[in-house]
Amino acid sequence: MTAPYRTRRTGAATTAYALGNLRPPAHLDEEVLTCMERIQSPLDPFGGRFLVHGAPEREVREGEWPKALVIIAFPSLADARSWYGSPACQELLPLRTRHMDGDVLLVDGVAPDYDPAATAAALRAAQAGG
Repeated sequence: MTAPYRTRRTGAATTAYALGNLRPPAHLDEEVLTCMERIQSPLDPFGGRFLVHGAPEREVREGEWPKALVIIAFPSLADARSWYGSPACQELLPLRTRHMDGDVLLVDGVAPDYDPAATAAALRAAQAGG
């Protein structure tokens, strides 16, 4: 869904995120550890920084979560896309994917002044008109 879904009060910039829902094996392969050692360098040119890396200390409040969570913040969705498509990132991916299954997605965040009530009103109006 697009606008008016992302209703904000101003034109404030949004942060984007790379989210990883990874299923690590019981024993991490040497290639996975090498990937971990080298991952920051490809993030730096795109302003990427880890917010969560694995989340060993977590409290599951609903459902099950046997996976490792990774959240990386970027200044914009364009930066996140550029990072993921970069030769440096693509070179590292097989080091992880040969040994660990998972899901990775890039998402645009909401602005600091995001208004969920305005979004609900816009969705309600769109549903009534369509």
